[in-house]
Amino acid sequence: MIDLHDLRKHPERYQEGCDRKRIKFSVSEFLQLDERYRSVKAEVESLRSKQNAFSKELPKLMGKAKEDGLDQMKQLSARLKEFASSLKDIEEEWQRQQLLIPSIPRSDVPDGASDKDNVEMYRRGEPPVFDFETKDHVELGSSLGIIDIERGVKVSGSRNYFLKGDGVRLQHAVLSMAMDLLSGSKGYTLMDPPHIVKYQAMSGTGYFPGGEEQAYHLDQRDDDLFLIGTAEVPVCAYHADEILDASLLPLRYAGYSPCYRREAGTYGKDTHGIYRIHQFYKVEQVVICKADEAESAKLHAELLANAEEMVRLLELPYRVVAVSSGDMGQGQVYKNDIEVWMPSRKSYCETHSCSSFHDFQARRLGMRYKDDSGKNIYCYTLNNTCIASPRILIPLLEVHQQRDGSVTIPEALRKYMGAQDTIKPK
Repeated sequence: MIDLHDLRKHPERYQEGCDRKRIKFSVSEFLQLDERYRSVKAEVESLRSKQNAFSKELPKLMGKAKEDGLDQMKQLSARLKEFASSLKDIEEEWQRQQLLIPSIPRSDVPDGASDKDNVEMYRRGEPPVFDFETKDHVELGSSLGIIDIERGVKVSGSRNYFLKGDGVRLQHAVLSMAMDLLSGSKGYTLMDPPHIVKYQAMSGTGYFPGGEEQAYHLDQRDDDLFLIGTAEVPVCAYHADEILDASLLPLRYAGYSPCYRREAGTYGKDTHGIYRIHQFYKVEQVVICKADEAESAKLHAELLANAEEMVRLLELPYRVVAVSSGDMGQGQVYKNDIEVWMPSRKSYCETHSCSSFHDFQARRLGMRYKDDSGKNIYCYTLNNTCIASPRILIPLLEVHQQRDGSVTIPEALRKYMGAQDTIKPK
C-alpha cells in the first residue's frame, strides 16, 4: 500500500511507476474516486454532527416547534442513511483500489517489460567444461536413486516428485547449512512459522489481491486460510499491527518452511524435472528496519551477500542481475536475482530473488515504530531467499557430476552428510 498523501501531491510519479512496471492502473481515475470518497465522507460526518445536535435540542422543544423538529430529524435520518449506504460502497472500492497501486521503482531500476530485460551486473565462477557426455539432473537423479519424478506424478499429478535416500539427505544438508550460516555470525533469528495463513497475511505482504491463482486455498470450511508460497508471508506478518521498539531495529529473521505454489498460468513452461514444481522448501531472509533509504540499501546488499556466500559454499558458478521494472512485483522498489549456471539448460537460471519494499508491506500490515519525536513511522521491509530446494539440487548435481556417473558433494556440505563426499550410482 502506498502513501495516499504523497500520491495526491505527486500523481504523475505514481502513474509513471505503474507504466514502468507494466501494471494497468489509472491514477487519475483513482484520484477521482478518492475525491468522491472524501466528499461523501465529509457529508456523512456533517449530517451525523447535525443529528447529534438535533438530538440534544429536541427534548427542549415544545408544541409546534417539537413537531417541526421531529420532521426535520426524520428527513435528516433518511438523508444520512442514504449517504452512509453510498459511503460504504464507495469506501469498499476505494480500499480495494489502493491495494492495486504499485510502489514506485527506484531510479536505478532498468526499464523493461520482462526478465529478458534484466541487466547482468557481474559473474562469479566459471561454468564447468566437461570432457565426457553429461547427464541432466533427471537422469542423474534416477541413476543415483535419489529422485523419482514418475512416481511423484503417479501419486500427485504433474510437477510433483519423490526425493529418496541421499537426495533427502542432500536437501536437508543444504537447508541446514543455510540456517547455520544465518543464525551463526550473521545474527539472524531462526523461525519455523505457520504454513497456513489468513488472507490478511497474504494481502499484507502484497501477494493478494492478484496472486490468488498461484496459492493453494483451503476449502469452504476454512475459507480464509491459504498455504504459504514462502516463509516471507508469515514471518513478515509476525509483527502486523504492532509498534516496534526502534532501538531493536533492524530485525533479522530466517524463516524455514515448506512452500506450496499452484504454478497456475505456467502450463507447458519448465515442465522438465524439478525446476518449477508445486512443493519445495526454503530458508527465507526477512529484515524489518527503519524508514531510511540508505539503511535499506545497505541491508539489501547484506541479504544479497548472504545468498551469494551460500552459492559459493556450494561451489556453483552464478551471476547477479538487476531486475527490470516490468519483471518486478507490485510492491518491490528494487530487486536483484541470483542466477546459477545449470549445464542441462545451458544458461544461468534464477535461484534467489532479493527484494526491497520500503514501506509498501508495512503500510498494509500496520507495522510501525516511534521516531525520536514520538511520531509513528511505517517500517521498511526486505527479503531474500538464502536457499530453495529442490531447485538448487539441479546445478548441485549437474555441475558436480563425474565421468563415472557419481556426484561430488561440495566440501562445505560434507559435515552435514556425515562426512560423505560422493553420491554414487545405485
